[in-house]
Amino acid sequence: MTDDPAGAQDPSRLRSGPHAAPGADSPGATPPGGRSPQRAQGRAEADGPLGDARGRDAVPPWLSRLAVAAERMQVPGPLQPPDGTGRPAAVLILFAETEDRGPDLLLIRRSAALRKHAGQPAFPGGAIDAADNGPVRAALREAAEETGIVPASVDVVAVLPELYIWRSDFRVTPVVGWWRTPGPVAPGDPAEIESVHRVPVAELAEPANRMTIRYPGGQGGPAFRASGLLVWGFTALVLDRLLALGGWERPWDAATVTELPPGEQPAGWPAAPGL
Repeated sequence: MTDDPAGAQDPSRLRSGPHAAPGADSPGATPPGGRSPQRAQGRAEADGPLGDARGRDAVPPWLSRLAVAAERMQVPGPLQPPDGTGRPAAVLILFAETEDRGPDLLLIRRSAALRKHAGQPAFPGGAIDAADNGPVRAALREAAEETGIVPASVDVVAVLPELYIWRSDFRVTPVVGWWRTPGPVAPGDPAEIESVHRVPVAELAEPANRMTIRYPGGQGGPAFRASGLLVWGFTALVLDRLLALGGWERPWDAATVTELPPGEQPAGWPAAPGL
């Protein structure tokens, strides 16, 4: 799923932890349009056997805690899907863990040759097809096509509330998975996917790798420099929230807004407000 600066005009509203707005990410209630953990688990099972929805007993405790908190997160106003509009889509937020690097997650970089969203880092994902029967199968199918993962190696642990990307009119359902048996990954179609990356969570949480950037329209939003990527837009917004919910967020300078000079603007950078 491609990135987008949608909803980034007020970074404090999109953040948890020390920079959160009052009441953000309260674990006590399900937000409008959200799902309780029980309903999310049932939805994962209803989507069918493409992935493994065995539940949270088979995953690390840190991911179980993150899954519960993420399903209950409040959706910021700019990312709340409007009634009766938007194309259904899903992305896979796939976590794994290694002894030397700790938890990591899977990101792709879009091909620089694409007409839209060229070169952007993103979670694997895309539109939900009728045959997918829901976001879980769609997220796993798209990730398999784009990165080569084996869906049967993934345990689905959470289905998050829908998030709306206004520029592309997508209603995106993030699906959180545990990569039980990691395998090799590679771009499925080099014409669409330039590279696939397992990015350590510790690298994303490093304060020196975090920044608030200003988009051409004047709004600001979180961004990350990690594993040779500049992650921004929708993907950075979701990562920002997950770091806080997972307890990985460290104090960083969110108040200073960085203006990217032309030489540092990534591929796919909006050329003008609203583009």
